[in-house]
Formats: sequence, C-alpha cells, structure tokens
Amino acid sequence: EVACNCPSVVCCRCAPTQKALIVRLLKLYAKKRCAAIGDGGNDVAMIQAADVGIGLEGLEGRQASLAADFSLVKFMHVRRLMLWHGRNAYTRTARLSQFVIHRGLIISIIQAVFSALFYFATIAIYSGWLVVGYSTVFTMLPVFSLVLDEDVDAKTAFMYPELYKELQKGRRLCTRTFLTWVFKSIYQGGVIMMLAILMFDDSFLHIISITFTALILTELLMVAFEVQRWHWIMGAAQILSVIFYVSSFYLLPTYFDVAFIFTAEFWWRVIIITLISCLPVTIGKYVQRQLSPPVYVKVGR
Repeated sequence: EVACNCPSVVCCRCAPTQKALIVRLLKLYAKKRCAAIGDGGNDVAMIQAADVGIGLEGLEGRQASLAADFSLVKFMHVRRLMLWHGRNAYTRTARLSQFVIHRGLIISIIQAVFSALFYFATIAIYSGWLVVGYSTVFTMLPVFSLVLDEDVDAKTAFMYPELYKELQKGRRLCTRTFLTWVFKSIYQGGVIMMLAILMFDDSFLHIISITFTALILTELLMVAFEVQRWHWIMGAAQILSVIFYVSSFYLLPTYFDVAFIFTAEFWWRVIIITLISCLPVTIGKYVQRQLSPPVYVKVGR
C-alpha cells in the first residue's frame, strides 16, 4: 500500500525476480503504467516487466540498455526523455490520430448525405483515382506533418513539469475529444454536400468538382488551424498538396470539368461552402480556449 501511493519506487539490494515482482504488483494494484530504469544485468527482468523499460549504459555493461525500450547514456537524460520527447510523442500521436479519424469520416459523411438526398441510390460520388488521391497525395502530407508540431518549447517544458502531469489525465485523447472530432466531421461533411446540392446547376460533374475541392480545402484549413508552431516542412506540405490537387485537373480530365473550374462561378461557391464548414468550428474552438484555456496556453501567456 505504501509503494502504491509513492510517485516512484527504488529497489536496492533485491534479486532480479523481486524487482520484476514489485513492478508487476504496482501495475496490478496501483492501476498505473510503470516505467522501470536500470543499468545492469540484474535489472533486465524488471525492465521487461514494466510498461516502458529504460536502460542505462554503465559500468555493468549494456545488458539493461539492450533489453529496454529506450537506451540512455546518462541518468540525467531521463528528464529530457520524459518531459520533452515523451510529452511530444503523446500530444503528436493524439492530434494525428484525431485527424486520421476526421479525414476518413468526413468523406464518409459526404457519401452518406449524397446517397440520402438521392433516395439512397447506390452510387459513389467519388470513385477511382479521386478516392486514392484523397487518401494519399491530396491530404496525407499536411496531416502527417503534424508530428513536427510543438505546443511549447523544450525550455518551457522543463520549467513547468505540470505540463507533463496534465497529460497523465488523458484529456488529449479520450471519449470527449473523439466525439468532438466526430461532430466536426458530421457537421462539415453535411454542410459541404448539402450546400453543393443547393448551388449546383444541372451537371453531376459540377457536384463532384465543388464538393471535392471544398473537401480538400476544408481538410487543409483544419490542419492549419490546429498547428501551434509552424515548421517549414508543414508549409511545404500544404503547398505541395495544393499543387498535386491542381495538377489532377489536367491529369484526371474525366473527373473534373476544367472549363467550369476556372470560372468565378465555381470558386465563389467553393469559398462559401469552405467558410461555412470551417468558420463555426474554428470560432467555437477559439471561444472555448478563451473561456477554459489549456495549461500550455496559460504558460505561454
């Protein structure tokens, strides 16, 4: 009971099996993830029993570092591993997974609304290379460039350990955040499809051009609005995605009406649809941050 209430536990003069048993008991009764740090061969069992094993290269050899998930040269590097790299890994993974959900769900909502409006006809609004392009060159680079994002710098992360403690609550990736992104996808997908139906002329090809262009712009803007600190690779990913999409007008002429795309009538519809799909979501996020700002925003102030 004493060990379960401690933030850290030091095992000294214990057998390897005893160290591993302590880790297993902490995982069982404390219901927490355990990280084990060791520098010798007698720490291998403990390192392998923990959720995360950290091995130090010391005078006792490299057995612990070879059996661990992370290998460090000095114990002082644990601070940077957890407070900087560990925190970034969690926040980036959470944001990336949410965008992967959003990217897949919004196009599914568009298809569902399209089928519902046309008496549940089994017709795919996007087919062939459009779906392939959407999943790869049109949106992949900006979404995956989020792994370079940083909400705070390393100096701030070391100065305020509370930033790491906040992540232990699991608020960055939980049921609430999942439902929030599901709502965003449903709203944006529904708006894109229904407004396009109201604004199109008499050509099915126009619906495809308007909705798909608005979909790509919405996804790129959503990524841009989520970035905390811009990296040049993020900007390059956005520009390349736009270039790839514009190039598809000529590479895939059967999917687009090129003459209609380069008209003011097309672009004012796309811009209006994109703004209506993005602005309410962005304004809602801004108001929420003003009323209840996250810890990293308070620290930045």
